[in-house]
Amino acid sequence: MRDLLFRNLTSDDKKRRVIASSEVAEREGIRSTIHRHFVCIVKEVKDAATVEKPAPYLYVLKESNTQLHLQKFFCRIKGSIFTISKGKIYLVLYMHSLKISLQEGAKILA
Repeated sequence: MRDLLFRNLTSDDKKRRVIASSEVAEREGIRSTIHRHFVCIVKEVKDAATVEKPAPYLYVLKESNTQLHLQKFFCRIKGSIFTISKGKIYLVLYMHSLKISLQEGAKILA
């Protein structure tokens, strides 16, 4: 069994986009749940030298519970880049996150 959910949302002014997907699969008695999330924001800037870019960010968490037969993993990355298109300078802010959960199928029903 495998269930997929996909969302692609864009703001009216096309400056913000959110892409998210969720996947639930069960194989050999193990249920895996995977959530992916991507957010991108585009801002036009006049001068790249005067704009302060936010510091990059990385967060990782791994959790394991042997009593509940559960493992979780979470990772979030934030960053930004400058880009030029048609002579204009843009600051692109982005955030990726990945969340994975593994659990025994029999324990889910209990």
